[in-house]
Amino acid sequence: MRKILLTLLLSASLGVSFADNANKPTVEILATGGTIAGTASSQTSTIYKAGSLTAEQLIASVNGLSDLANIQYAQVYNKDSGDITLNDWLHLASEVQKAADNPKINAIVITHGTDTMEETAYFLDLVIKTNKPIILVGAMRPATSMSSDGPLNLYNAVAVAIDKQSSSRGVLVAMNEKIFDSRNVTK
Repeated sequence: MRKILLTLLLSASLGVSFADNANKPTVEILATGGTIAGTASSQTSTIYKAGSLTAEQLIASVNGLSDLANIQYAQVYNKDSGDITLNDWLHLASEVQKAADNPKINAIVITHGTDTMEETAYFLDLVIKTNKPIILVGAMRPATSMSSDGPLNLYNAVAVAIDKQSSSRGVLVAMNEKIFDSRNVTK
């Protein structure tokens, strides 16, 4: 009882509303690696290791993400997208379909490397059966770069995912402040 009371008092003093969370959509972020999760030895290094950060670390790096939606996440795999295999695609498709079938999840965002993002988007568009928004997002510069584009791209992907106009559109790609259809996107 003491713990519940303390939580309510802290929430009230910080302006946190439990009702607000109940009204926000829930987005499942499925992380697969890529440059968006890449790290380098310095902010200016052009040599980096893709798929180094976890889903939790990526989400924590994006200010305001929890203001848009209730965020859930899962690490599907964590690799350079050039190393993705057919088995990886099948595993990802299974995880996406599971999230799409969950009535508590309103939309799905997939962090992904750009080397095979267009192929993954098109594959998922062909095999996933849902009207829920599915958005792929990546980055051209690693997470540790001085000018990393990943955090803004991820924020925008969640914003696109929760937009009602994204429903029944198939799989989309959100990058560089643009939205692309999976059938027509190219790197």
